[in-house]
Amino acid sequence: MRAALLLALSAAPALAADVPRPGPTRDDEPLAKAYSAAKAAEYLDGVGVNWTRDRKCVTCHTNMPYLTARPLLPGGDDWKEVRTFLEKDVASWSNGGKPRGDTYVVATAFALAFNDAQQTGKLHPTTRAALDKMWDVQRKTGEWAWLKCDWPPLEHDDYYGAALAALAVGYAPEDYAKTEKARAGVERLKGYFQKTPSPDLHHTAVLLWASTKLDGLMTADEQKAAVAALRERQHKDGGWALAALGTYARHDKTPNDPAGAGDGYGTGFVTFVLLRSGVPAADPAVAKGLAWIKANQRESGRWFTRSLSNEKAHYIANAGSAFCVLALAEGGEQVRR
Repeated sequence: MRAALLLALSAAPALAADVPRPGPTRDDEPLAKAYSAAKAAEYLDGVGVNWTRDRKCVTCHTNMPYLTARPLLPGGDDWKEVRTFLEKDVASWSNGGKPRGDTYVVATAFALAFNDAQQTGKLHPTTRAALDKMWDVQRKTGEWAWLKCDWPPLEHDDYYGAALAALAVGYAPEDYAKTEKARAGVERLKGYFQKTPSPDLHHTAVLLWASTKLDGLMTADEQKAAVAALRERQHKDGGWALAALGTYARHDKTPNDPAGAGDGYGTGFVTFVLLRSGVPAADPAVAKGLAWIKANQRESGRWFTRSLSNEKAHYIANAGSAFCVLALAEGGEQVRR
């Protein structure tokens, strides 16, 4: 396995030139005159590549979703730099290094597995190594020791990490889930979900998404109930608000507003999950969601989402923008225009 990893890394692309950084994420940023795939690509490169260079880690809110959405957009292959960073990180685990934590293992496995399924349909040796490591650090009770930074909805509880791991193994090509290494871990993971109720609708939606890739996570009735619950939270303008998908307390004590305007993460994520769960693009709820996405891109190329925690950075807008691109592509829209 180590030799295969080294061989795979030998073909790593050279670093891209300077990648412009977008300005601060602001709620008052003007809307774009029309949807622009080029601006979406520029924005996602700006946050995804520079986060990787500056922070040298994988995060659920920025460069992990970046690797899922950016290859769908036109121009350049800067996303390969992020992929190469993750591959080198995984290779270091086989060369005496240690992952920065269980969260990094699962997030890396998901990003690589999704990218493999999207780009080649083949399981890369590095992806297999990341997935195998994921089972090594799984708890006996089926979940992982997840990063708890009090940054909902992605980095604040174990349930999300377990659902992300289900997505990782579900997306992994070549029937990885049926391998000897994965089978016992998958059974523990399913046992965790059977014993652990979802804490909020956001996490139910992540599990719904995972259930489209990995059998045995939800019954048909549970899937239908999740779809119905997501439909109920849609605003009249066609969008969804992230704050309406759970009950979240902000660090600065200001309130989140479940009845507030739709946002990029809520709308992109829910629209994408509904499409993945079999709701057609012509369905009125999904069609309105796709229309909202095309009408609410900002001039920078991002889609705004207010942080559920504070007013400092709104990093969740990075993930929300990626989900908007994924939703458009899943809905058959021409995201490359």
